[in-house]
Amino acid sequence: MSTDNRTRIAEYLSRFFPVQDLKDDDDIFELGFVSSMFAMQLVSFVEHEFGITVENEDLELEYFRSIGALDAFVARKLSVPVPQ
Repeated sequence: MSTDNRTRIAEYLSRFFPVQDLKDDDDIFELGFVSSMFAMQLVSFVEHEFGITVENEDLELEYFRSIGALDAFVARKLSVPVPQ
């Protein structure tokens, strides 16, 4: 996991959940913080912030449910070479 990526994800989420000090493994869906609109916003954030493309097959809840899961997802996507 990248501390920098984790920090960027945590800072983004803290803008929307300022009263909650999220831990890396807190499930933001289970905590009721995520609506379908925010889920799409979260995908957009990940794409723009980290310069990756979230494919249809990447739209698995498990990849987006916590800071740690998002960090692992971003790290995995960034480690895959881009086809030329």
